[in-house]
Amino acid sequence: MKILNQIIYEGKNIYSHKKCIKVELDLCGYSEIPSKDIKGFNDELIAIIPELKKHRCGIDEEGGFVTRLKEGTYLAHICEHSIIAIQNRVGIDVAYGKAREIKDDKYYIIFEYEYRVIGIEAARLAVDLINALIYNEKINFLGRVKNLEEILSKESIGPSTKAIKVAAGRHGMPVFQLEDSGFYQIGYGKQGRIIEATIGAQTSCVSADIASDKELTKALLINQNIPVPQGAKVCNVISLLKEGEKIGYPLVLKPRYGCKGEGVILNISSEKELIKAYNNMKSKYKDLLIEEYIEGNDYRVCIVANSVVAVSLRKPPYVIGDGKHALKELIRELNNDSIRGYDHESPLTKVKIDDELLNFLSKQELSLNNIILRGEKVVLRQNANLSTGAIAIDCTNDISEENKQICIRVAKTIGLDICGIDIKTRDINEPLSKNGVVIEVNAAPGIRMHLHPFKGRMQDVGEAILNLQYNGKPKNIPVISITGTNGKTTTTRLISHVFRQMGYNVGMTSTDGIYIDGQCIDSGDDTGYCSAKTVLLNKEVEVAVLETARGGLIKKGLAYDLADIAVITNITEDHIGIDGINNLEELAFVKVLVGEAVKEDGYVVLNADDEWSIKIISRINAKKIFFSQSKDNELIEKNRIQGGIAVYLDKNALWVTNANKEYKILDVKNIPIALGGKLKFNLENVMAACGALVAAKIDYCMIAKSVKSFKLNEQFNSGRFNIYSVDGVEVILDYGHNIGGYKSVLKSLSAMKKERIIGVIGVPGDRRDKDICEVGSMCGRLMDEIIIKEDIDKRGRKNGEVAALLEKGIKESNNQKYNICLEEVNALKEALRISKTGDLIIVFYEQLDPLVDIINECNTTRDSLNLVNL
Repeated sequence: MKILNQIIYEGKNIYSHKKCIKVELDLCGYSEIPSKDIKGFNDELIAIIPELKKHRCGIDEEGGFVTRLKEGTYLAHICEHSIIAIQNRVGIDVAYGKAREIKDDKYYIIFEYEYRVIGIEAARLAVDLINALIYNEKINFLGRVKNLEEILSKESIGPSTKAIKVAAGRHGMPVFQLEDSGFYQIGYGKQGRIIEATIGAQTSCVSADIASDKELTKALLINQNIPVPQGAKVCNVISLLKEGEKIGYPLVLKPRYGCKGEGVILNISSEKELIKAYNNMKSKYKDLLIEEYIEGNDYRVCIVANSVVAVSLRKPPYVIGDGKHALKELIRELNNDSIRGYDHESPLTKVKIDDELLNFLSKQELSLNNIILRGEKVVLRQNANLSTGAIAIDCTNDISEENKQICIRVAKTIGLDICGIDIKTRDINEPLSKNGVVIEVNAAPGIRMHLHPFKGRMQDVGEAILNLQYNGKPKNIPVISITGTNGKTTTTRLISHVFRQMGYNVGMTSTDGIYIDGQCIDSGDDTGYCSAKTVLLNKEVEVAVLETARGGLIKKGLAYDLADIAVITNITEDHIGIDGINNLEELAFVKVLVGEAVKEDGYVVLNADDEWSIKIISRINAKKIFFSQSKDNELIEKNRIQGGIAVYLDKNALWVTNANKEYKILDVKNIPIALGGKLKFNLENVMAACGALVAAKIDYCMIAKSVKSFKLNEQFNSGRFNIYSVDGVEVILDYGHNIGGYKSVLKSLSAMKKERIIGVIGVPGDRRDKDICEVGSMCGRLMDEIIIKEDIDKRGRKNGEVAALLEKGIKESNNQKYNICLEEVNALKEALRISKTGDLIIVFYEQLDPLVDIINECNTTRDSLNLVNL
């Protein structure tokens, strides 16, 4: 077995609404061999990964997977379960997976993951383990699991970030990592706030730098009459001894710059200890500070937005003797507690046996081999940092009002909106001005101690930090996602147009580019994951309107968490036979993802006249808005009766019903892109957009006004049935690229009375042969003359292959008036050459701009370059 390829889905996808990895496997001749036929395989697998015993595997009881093994199951299925179980082994709660055959020995596995690197490495380990069992080879499974645990400690989300993410989730705000940076963003667009643990979007970089400088911080606090320990900077042994004698023992020696208590040596009681500590530290740290050692309890006060939100009493780690076990065994038992992890991934951290710990034990005349008397307490460290194993007790309700005000003054002095203040005092309820000092100020305070206190009440600091980012009102920008087979681009553009008319900065993705407030920042087909991410990360965007195509959904899934509004224009035949989509049912399954990924209080706009849009209704949980060409449509009538929202045509006008009231939006004759009602497909697009706008609570008058101003031309809806005039000949350029698109355009052309219709036709090469032939046949039945052309991008076809299929379809329609001119620009030139006044030329283009250039060249005056005013 070997891995051929892998695809990482960071959001909701066609396989699951959870994050998944897709791995393609080559089973190398073992696709038809069940594991029960491989000697010793099943027993060894379960012995190595006992977590598999809990897997139900479709059987509603633990042990279901083991039952399947005994009955005989196959390696791809086993690999899927093993990957999940390996992740479970290191403490990751994932469960979803499936295995499917591609062809012959090729399979793909989909499995849920929480952390990308761990997921990939778990897959590699599972494959290597299966190969080892097949070939009776040894594998260092436990060693590699240990390596996964180390990776997890670095890759996993920290407790501070997690707390903010949980708080954001309660407000419907997405939180996602920016690449693998450790920076996370809350929300999208203008509402996006980037955080780094507890450093917020508004946290001053200058203030954070000041806080990291312990000497400067102390000087500023002294200036504001805030009590701090006496101390000084030391440059050599002479100044060390001089300042030490001046301050008096016991002393503290620490780096001027540092965090997590690293390098801090406490309670130095003699000159000899002081010199030893200095010699040990001077090569590691450039600047050192000496301070008086203050007796008392160690408190951490957390300040958010000039308010005390949490207070913890921190105590160094300790063990209690039992009269039987040595100190090292008691430490091992302490570390085995499930609440202790290697770093910040657990409520508490394991106690590391290092020189600092050993030196402190030595001061107590103890060693790791000492057996500790029953009931005797042994403190393991002098410092009370959680990162070195300390515990915390919540004291939020104990701090005095005077001390609260001192702490707030500290935060204001340094200029920090979020900070942790370390205090030494006998009791946090007693005034610091009488008995206590501020030891340090932390610009990125760990909040694990407040979230998971060893004793006392949990304090929701994550909520406080979230509220700070949004002035107490966390709210995301609206996200509107549009999918379907035909009409996506026009619908997307119209929705964006309305919001821009209202003064919003709209971020839009479409088949022709990415637009921020009307400015194109990238041209091309931008309907996938990366393009959507561009909009969602842009800090100017106030509304995201995202055209979301089939290809992007299959390749990378959704870029957003949940949309506020989704639109599915229709589901008809297109791209069948591509990317594993072989029929309309499978295509509908892909498209419906956009409808499924909508907030509970959001809306999905659906075409009540479209067969497959109706079939997917049961998969959608959000509220539904239907649109139809007829007021009498069954779904329209049902929504009207139930007080829901429906959009429909009646009496040559566009109507909306909402909360049992009917509203006339505007007459069809006043909808420019409908061309007086001739373009039925554009009426559908207007209704789809109208449904989304009503869901967004846009005023009906504003909808009507904006629809009236949305023209059928290059400025507003480029490349979608744009009409040009060339010496008495109308030239229409349209991006019809599938059967549905051709049918809609041809139906509209039949309603336009012209002398002759000349068609320049072509179809992308990745369509099925029968579909290409059908396009040729449809055109042959309606058009008077046809010029067959081909796209530059053949999409896997040979030169002339698509043209031959179109020709075959035209012949089947008994139309003999056609010729072949493969190059698109030359095909338009030929159509213009044979045209006469009163004719209509329709071009189903691949590249718009070169054709517009040809039309402009054919006109002889500036006035004739203008588009037909619709």
